Amino acid sequence: MKRILVIDDAATVRMYHRSILEGAGYHVAEAVNGMEALEKSLQEPFDLYIVDVNMPPWDGYGFLRQLRAADIAQGPAIMVSTEAAPSDEALAYKAGANTYMVKPVKPHSLLTGIKLLLGEPLV
Repeated sequence: MKRILVIDDAATVRMYHRSILEGAGYHVAEAVNGMEALEKSLQEPFDLYIVDVNMPPWDGYGFLRQLRAADIAQGPAIMVSTEAAPSDEALAYKAGANTYMVKPVKPHSLLTGIKLLLGEPLV
């Protein structure tokens, strides 16, 4: 079973993503900010990361930069944010994101992005 880490400071967003992902058969772990996410990732890397941008004390960009610099197995990352400007998307890719999605993300779009990044069949 693929393991996905959902990183967002909003409990409602984490619950929303968890319900979609568990319904699709993924194992889900959660972190409330980039610092907690990096600690969990260093203990046991994940197959994929869903990362919010705006979270204190480490935002999503800082988390991805730290993750990508770490000497651990690297899973793809989907940056999910309310920030919709092209500059925000460019910052996400520069930090190490593989895909950028604007909240609210529809379940089908999220699952399609995950399956593509994990190399799973689109059913």
